[in-house]
Amino acid sequence: MTSFRIDRFRFDRANLEAWAGTDPKHLNWPVVYALDGPNHVYVGESSRGASRLRQHLDSKEKAALRAARVVVDPTFNKSVCLDLESFLIQMFAGDGTFSVLNKNIGVSDRDYYRRDDYQATFDAIFEELREAGLFTRTMPEIKNSDLFKLSPFKELTEDQAGAVEVIVEGLFEDLAAGTSSRIVIQGAPGTGKTVVAIYLMKLLSDIQNSSEDEVVEGDERLSDFFQPGYCELLQGFRVGLVVPQQSLRRSIERVFSKTPGLHRSQVLSPFQVGGRAEGFDLLIVDEAHRLNQRAAQAAGPLNRMFADINKALFGEDDVQLTQVDWIMRKSRHQIFLVDGEQSVRPADLAPHTVRALVESARAEERHYVLRSQMRVKADDDYVAYIRSVLDGTVTERREFGEYDLRLIDDAGELQDEIRKREKEAGLARMVAGFAWPWKTKNDPEGFDIELDGVKLRWNSTDVDWVSSKTSPDEVGSIHTIQGYDLNYAGVIIGRDLRFDPELGRPVFDRKQYFDPRGTTNNRALGIVYTDDDILQFVRNIYGVLLTRGMLGTYVYVCDEPLRAYLRRWL
Repeated sequence: MTSFRIDRFRFDRANLEAWAGTDPKHLNWPVVYALDGPNHVYVGESSRGASRLRQHLDSKEKAALRAARVVVDPTFNKSVCLDLESFLIQMFAGDGTFSVLNKNIGVSDRDYYRRDDYQATFDAIFEELREAGLFTRTMPEIKNSDLFKLSPFKELTEDQAGAVEVIVEGLFEDLAAGTSSRIVIQGAPGTGKTVVAIYLMKLLSDIQNSSEDEVVEGDERLSDFFQPGYCELLQGFRVGLVVPQQSLRRSIERVFSKTPGLHRSQVLSPFQVGGRAEGFDLLIVDEAHRLNQRAAQAAGPLNRMFADINKALFGEDDVQLTQVDWIMRKSRHQIFLVDGEQSVRPADLAPHTVRALVESARAEERHYVLRSQMRVKADDDYVAYIRSVLDGTVTERREFGEYDLRLIDDAGELQDEIRKREKEAGLARMVAGFAWPWKTKNDPEGFDIELDGVKLRWNSTDVDWVSSKTSPDEVGSIHTIQGYDLNYAGVIIGRDLRFDPELGRPVFDRKQYFDPRGTTNNRALGIVYTDDDILQFVRNIYGVLLTRGMLGTYVYVCDEPLRAYLRRWL
């Protein structure tokens, strides 16, 4: 039985004072409140609700907010209120009806007594607010949306929060000293590199735009950066977020367009950075391993553009120059987020370039590692285990508790299971390696993949495919899914990866690989890619696909010997 109530009143001084006098808990008790106007919402918590709301009435930023809703519960304490505040901020940001006015001040994921029991209360509070019109979508719909998953309003893990705190401290020290800096953050799939990148963008914007009349909690992890002096160091400070993958870039642009203090124009491709006349004070590069070296680009005009940018920035078209060089030339400070084992094409940065970035940052003590697994609901060793299975170095079978990891022998069963999970939880998709040509690109009525009598099509769009209406009935390629979360992934391992009994490990079959740029030799650099070279990319592709599902991964394998090999480990 719930014990909370939600008090609603017009947000002005007369109504606030009337509310303050009706219950002692309004003066001295932990409460959570939401202030909303036509297009904006602000969520806060305080042990002295009436006093805090009076302060908000004096804030210019909140002058347009017209309604107050205060959650009062006799069982609430400070920890519960901080958790509920964070929960509601994330829900509002994910719903997208209102722009959220809150600042990022470092709320990290925290545990407390009976936290699981309070979740039922949070759900009931959400539903009451939804019935009042503050939310337009259900909680599962919100949690499955890109607006929620890519929102800057996230509870950070301890290693994420620690990295953000140290990075921002170092950045302000560098700004005060007038020195440049280069930082590298490493993390396996699911450790939240993109979350950190977006969080940093929002945090720096909030500090830059902070003012003296704002009320900022003094006990949050990053609240010290909102004290006098920091804002001044960021005046005129130009920040950009570089995202190499087109699909992920478009999704982040949409999030930025709905977030106060951020703008979609801040989300850039490497070519946009290289081609701009003006420079940046800071460039944050997500999925930096997907930056390109000089190689055959995905579209013909980009090859000429690559050369033109080299000439404009360096005076010559030196083929050894990479997009990393563009980033460094166009900015004074850089933050690179990398995972070298997610490079999936020959045009991606060479392994030695990624290693050089990491080693340079480590030597400067500007290297940070994210270890906590946020995506897959298995333990933190799941990613390493999957990679060891793919490269043939696995020695011991592992189990992963309640995580739903299955090897499925029939393609029809795979399709049925994914459809069931889509109805139950949403965000269940089939994905595959590039082991079939993309016929439906020119024939949308045809099919690309036929397995066990099941006919399937590749993704009909390569931008924001995961959220498209047709995606539950299609198969996504690596280029549509890298950087995204799913609840359940149905992974089809094609015959581009097969098992060699003599070698005792998976190998690459070039004749069964159809990525148009997946095997292209690098004429500019004089590199001819062997099957073992491409094998590494293919293993990385399947490593990415097999680590998309948060709740489960179902695997169908085309090559019979490979299926038998995987059966020993899955």
